[in-house]
Amino acid sequence: MSNKEYNAAFDLLSNNAIKLSNKLAFIDDFKSINYFDLQEKVKSFSKSLFNLGLIKGDKVIICMHDSINYPISFLGAIWSGIIPVSINTMLPKNDLKYMVEDSGAKAVICSESLFDIFLELKKELNDDILLLVNIQKEVFDDLNYLDINTMFNENTQGYKPALTYLNTECFWLYSSGSTGRPKGTIHVHESLINTSNLYAKNILNIKENDIFFSAAKLFFAYGLGNAFTFPLSIGGTSILTESRPTVDLVINIIKKNSVTIFFGVPTLYAAMLSTKLLSDDFKSLRISVSAGEALPENLCNKWNDIIGTNVLDGIGSTEMLHIFISNRINEIYPGASGKPVPGYEARLIKDNGKEADNNEIGELEIKGPTSALAYWNKPEKTKDTFLGEWTRTGDKYTKNKFGVFTYCGRADDMMKVSGQYVSPFEVEAVIQNHNSVIEVAVVGMKDKEGLLKPKAFIVLKQGVIGDKDLEVELTKLVKETLTPFKYPRWYEFVLSLPKTATGKIQRYKLRKK
Repeated sequence: MSNKEYNAAFDLLSNNAIKLSNKLAFIDDFKSINYFDLQEKVKSFSKSLFNLGLIKGDKVIICMHDSINYPISFLGAIWSGIIPVSINTMLPKNDLKYMVEDSGAKAVICSESLFDIFLELKKELNDDILLLVNIQKEVFDDLNYLDINTMFNENTQGYKPALTYLNTECFWLYSSGSTGRPKGTIHVHESLINTSNLYAKNILNIKENDIFFSAAKLFFAYGLGNAFTFPLSIGGTSILTESRPTVDLVINIIKKNSVTIFFGVPTLYAAMLSTKLLSDDFKSLRISVSAGEALPENLCNKWNDIIGTNVLDGIGSTEMLHIFISNRINEIYPGASGKPVPGYEARLIKDNGKEADNNEIGELEIKGPTSALAYWNKPEKTKDTFLGEWTRTGDKYTKNKFGVFTYCGRADDMMKVSGQYVSPFEVEAVIQNHNSVIEVAVVGMKDKEGLLKPKAFIVLKQGVIGDKDLEVELTKLVKETLTPFKYPRWYEFVLSLPKTATGKIQRYKLRKK
């Protein structure tokens, strides 16, 4: 990395504030803001943080629902060289407490609905922690907080951004913690714009007239790129909502705002496609994107058939900040993640440490200019994940002779049956093709001899009965499509599958059943 002077907030705002001053940058549930006013409020909030006694390098937790005040707060911290730490609004109190303690944050910026829980934490941990609350209306008679809306109107004439560099620590995102305690993932200033330059501009061909909507929220790496970095990088408009992205809400937002790029996750696409969609509701869309988990082939094809636009599957991670392997607009491989995004390199490493040949399963490692510096205060985890220029993803993949990467499953989810690797995703993709199935997760379970065999947990369409006849159909389908030994030995029909807040299926919970 270079040591060139660079401030990510200034870069994302300055040109647009001049050239597109009256253009809307963000539209949320209650209001909208143009690029000129956005920059002014960012500078004001930045100055207000300094006035409260915060200094360059301090950490500030941001735990807010998606609204215009989120990017103002995030950019305002970066403008001053203060480090925003974005965390999930849906976490339980113990996880929030851990992140406040682990990060050493001097302040917490939160939504009104989260005020009570952070007030409790403030009293438990450290009364010196500043509580900055995004209040829609005055409901508190309490001196323990400041309203961030009053911090957006300082006189900022001549207020310049902090002196930072391309490789200066810029912001943190906490990993999901699916394999232990959540990890504070440290990203530098240049990584934000690099995700846009490499992925969004190269793969999505984003333009100033694009209108962006992301079902994934801003506190996720995926959502941060989709609804924040990408639109700001080219002067586009982003639609934000505090609400959970239900099928009806997503359709209404796309239709009402003439959204041109929609970012979803496979579970949402599955839910939408299980209803009767009208192509007219999506006529503004020029492209859709899926990430978070691999998109099954049948969902990819069905979306294109009904909506009339492609859905681009890809894989990214918190550690790499956004998507680094993807399908292309005119090069779709249904059921596969696609090829490396220009600027990234990918390799597959087998259990013996050697690089996998074509069609061999290996663990995916990535090299590219958006990798995190490290995990905060976790040297062993850092050493295990960040291997010089390469980052270990924990995902198992194959690559064919054309350079197309296909997801097999998380390293922890892979199973060996009859001495051979079985990809849970491969079996799931076949079962998902049955017209009675909405969602499926396959995990390894031990039989009475103690041998590992596949078990399928299946969510069925309304009105469908999960009986022995259906099990026979599903077994026949898998045996006819894949190598026969890969068929599930057991089936369990469930109302829902356990998922993370990003929509990833938590297979480890199913293995405990």
